Order: sequence, then C-alpha cells, then structure tokens
Amino acid sequence: MSVTSNPAIAPRYTVVPEEKAGGATYTPNILADFVARQIVKILDEIPVDRPLRVLDPAIGDGELLVSLLRQLAKHSGLDIKVYGFETDQYALDIAIRRLRQCFPTVEINFKSESFLEFVLEHFSMDGNLSLFGPPVPATYDLIIANPPYVRTQIMGAIKAKLLAQQFGLSGRIDLYYAFILAMSQVLRPKGIAGIIVSNRFMTTKSGASVRKALFQRFNIRHAWDLGDTKLFNAAVLPAVLLVEGKNGNKIENPKFTSIYQTSEPASDIVTNPITALEGEGVIQTEDGRHFNVKHGKLDTSDTPDGVWRITTKTVDAWLAKVQAHRWGTFRDIGKIRVGVKTCADKVFIRNDWMDMPEVARPELLKPLTTHHIACRFKPLISNQPSQILYPHEIIQGRRRAVDLSQYPNSQAYLESHRSVLEGRKYVIESGREWYEIWVPQDPDAWNLPKLVFRDIAEEPTFWIDLDGSVVNGDCYWLICQNPEQTDLLWLAAAVGNSTFIERFYDHCFHNKLYAGRRRFITQYVEKFPVPAPHTQHGKAIIAKAKRVYECGSSSEADRLKNDLNSMVWEAFGLVVEEVGR
Repeated sequence: MSVTSNPAIAPRYTVVPEEKAGGATYTPNILADFVARQIVKILDEIPVDRPLRVLDPAIGDGELLVSLLRQLAKHSGLDIKVYGFETDQYALDIAIRRLRQCFPTVEINFKSESFLEFVLEHFSMDGNLSLFGPPVPATYDLIIANPPYVRTQIMGAIKAKLLAQQFGLSGRIDLYYAFILAMSQVLRPKGIAGIIVSNRFMTTKSGASVRKALFQRFNIRHAWDLGDTKLFNAAVLPAVLLVEGKNGNKIENPKFTSIYQTSEPASDIVTNPITALEGEGVIQTEDGRHFNVKHGKLDTSDTPDGVWRITTKTVDAWLAKVQAHRWGTFRDIGKIRVGVKTCADKVFIRNDWMDMPEVARPELLKPLTTHHIACRFKPLISNQPSQILYPHEIIQGRRRAVDLSQYPNSQAYLESHRSVLEGRKYVIESGREWYEIWVPQDPDAWNLPKLVFRDIAEEPTFWIDLDGSVVNGDCYWLICQNPEQTDLLWLAAAVGNSTFIERFYDHCFHNKLYAGRRRFITQYVEKFPVPAPHTQHGKAIIAKAKRVYECGSSSEADRLKNDLNSMVWEAFGLVVEEVGR
C-alpha cells in the first residue's frame, strides 16, 4: 500500500476536499523565505570538495526550494544538487519548470513517488540500514520541508496504525510525524533541516512520541510557534523547527520563539508577523493586528516527551511563586471527564420533548448541559432546554443498559429509530445493546454537584451544576472524589474563571487557537493550581464564589466577580495583571 497515496477514509470523512485528504497545504512565500534564511544562517560548513545535496521530501509547487536556492545563491561557486519527492505529478511539473527557469545550472533530481516509501525501502524502523534493501544513496546536507498534514480521522485508522508501527510512534498520529522521523534518517550528522509543521504536536498527548523522537534523532537548534498568525489560507497553526543531525554535540536549552495575537497595546509597528519575529513584546502589523512576541528557551519539564513551552527568567520566577502558594491541583479534587457521546445526537438529544403528548413522552429523560448554556459560575437558563434520553443505570456498582421493557415509552421511541442506532455497528460489535449511548460515563455521578467547563473558549468558562444534569460531549466535568469536600468545586470555579488562570495557561501550555481562544482539555485543566482551601483567604474565595452563583446575572455579580478575580491573584502571592486576548 502506498504510504502517501489517498488514505483509507473513515466513514465520517468519506467526503473531504482532495487537498485535505492528501495533506496539501502549499507554503506562502513569506514563510518559505523565513525558513530558508534560518537554514542558511546556521550553515557552518559548506562542502567545497563535493556537491551540496539539498532535499525537499514533499516538493509541492517548489516554493521552499526556490527560496532556499535564492539564499544559497548568495554564496558564490557552490555546486548544488537538488533532490525531492512528490506524489502529485501536476505539482511536480510546476516545480520542475520553476527551478529550471530560475536556476538553470542547478542539477535537479526529482522523483514522482513517496518519500516515506523511499525511506522504508532503505532503512529499518530503528533507523539502521535495511539488510535486504537496495544500496542507500548519500544523505543530505540541507533539508527544507512542509510535510503533508493529515490527521488520524482523515487518514483512516488502518493507515495510521501502519505508519505508527513503521516509524515507532504511538497514540493518535498525524502524517507529518512520520515525515519528521523519516527525515532524521537521511540528514547528515552536521546537516541542517528547516521543517514547517502544525504546532499541535508541541502540547498534545498524541504528540508525545514525536516530541521524544525529535530529541533522540536531532539536535534542536530553534523552534518557532507561529500560532494564530494566519500565514496559511488553511486553518493551520504553524510552527517551524530548525534542527541539525545527531553528531555528538549536545545543545542545552534550544531557543524557542512564540508569536500570538493579542489585544494588548503595541510598542512598535512592522510590516508583517514574520518581520515582527525580529522584535520582542507587543508589536503591531500593518494590517492592524497586534502580536505578542516572546523569545526564550525551550522547556519540557526535564522529560523528552514533555509539553513544549517557552521559558524565561521572568516566567520561571512567576511559576515558582505559584508553586510556593498552591495547595494542590484540580486533579487532586477529582478526575476530569469529557461529557457523554451518543454518536446519534438527533435521536438521543432534543429540546422539543415537551411538545410530545405526555402519554408518549419517554420516561428516561434527563436535563442536559451543553456549551449553549455556558456562563461563568452559574449556567444560563434556556427557554427551551435540551434533554437527553439516557438509558443507563448502576446496579450493584456496575453500569449497565436499562431494561427497556420497564420503560415502554422510551422503548417505543428508540424502536422507531432502531435502524439509525443499529447503524452504529461499533456499539454492537463491542458487545453493547443497540440502544446504548456510546460514551455514557457514570450514571450515578450526574446527581452530584459538579464543575463543568467549555472545551474551547475565548475566556475560561467554568460553572457549577447543582441540577443533576448530564454533561454533553462538548464540555468537560469534575466531581469531588471526596463528597464531603464539595467546597473545593467553588474554589476551582473561582480559579478557573480568573485572569490568573489565563496567564498560567499561557505560561505552561502555550496552546492557543485563532483569536486568542484556548483549549481547556483534561491534560491542561488537571494541572491548574488551587490555593489552600482551609485558610481564611481560601474560605473567603469559596464564600464569594457561592455568592456570585446566587446573584446570577446582575451588576452585583459583576462586582463580586472582579473582587474574586483579585482575590485569586493574591492567593498565589501575585499582583493582578492585565491579560490580553
């Protein structure tokens, strides 16, 4: 099977654009020039006794190679040979014409085939030479690449599993993970590679294996998180990696630069986000956007697969103060879970159940919390609230599907949608009843007080649910592992809704989406700090959070929220800061 041919598409993605299925996102000129400049800037040794070998493993229309060759042209007398791979023949033809026109003296060696298959043909999974493969050609001095970006659900589970096995990856993988590892096998020990990738791998659980492999297989010189600069037309948050081959040298604390849009006032104006990278602080671009540019060192918490974040002396001192004042984390309160996933929402979730005659209305309805009623501290009240038909219960400590014969209205309703529900073959194949919710979570937990929060939000939005609601899969939730300590939920709500936690998030996780939105997922939120609950200050925060809940939406509540925000900062020994979005 061709590793980069059209992937096996999962049913949910049977119709996707050709570019998305193949991972084609061609590089804008401004970014291509930036990467090329960085490569040539740290190129210490240019061979004079042999040709300089340059590779692009996913050529596209040749933009990256054009930029790199223009930078190399500043060094006279070079003998350059260019190599590349591309499975799209149309794009490859364009690249060949461009390079022959712009660089007629450069030798071009392009192949209309998969770079991944080329590497697998010559190398084993551990990076050693394949005992049974053909002779391996010489490795490369320079690599410049924007590998295809195809996530697991587009790629298909079968192909993703195959790539994981072939390249020693684990978890949910993206196609560019395999490209990065394949490049490590063909880069000379003192060679330089500039690679454009999605920044997702820096902070997600699925990126742990590739983060670890990067440190094992390369010397990382510099990483740039280009965040929400919108350099691509596609919805890609890019990053650039500048690495060298493993050569015995150890680079302590690689450089790390980040740039993200902000609403904070700017101190300088430049042409574009790439030019802004030359400065530091809040910088405005000519189109009116403001970006916060930070330069520091790459920190992984002393673990090779740890989350990547930028560290500076100021940030380290700030986090040390937080650590000194914290009592615990959200994880110490209880386990964070995602909401239920039915995989048939139109059947299970409705807001018009009350329009049904009472004699026919299903008996198994429960109130449902979704992001549509999200509001800090206390959820909004909807005129037509959603409810979920929830066919699960706990018997003798074990979750099971209810006996539908005991609930005739629910049974009749579900039977009327049986064909749709049985279409979820994975439910039946896993030994479950055809009418079950795919991810029902714990039926007994819904009646307990819980902290609920949105996954993606412009500002953190945490609220307390006291109504026994089921939480939908667009939100996460937390109950106390000790039912006698529910006051901790109110303390967590105060921290979660503070500007302090926005600053903490940005220092520790460094994962923003467009327009300053952050992702509040388990692996981040479980690390949120909590001040001591039993001190006078902690008790005051808890009492005020409860008062905010009681006040609902009012000017009094707004005043209390401002007071509470200041109290959270003070609880961690900090002065309130203005946090831009």
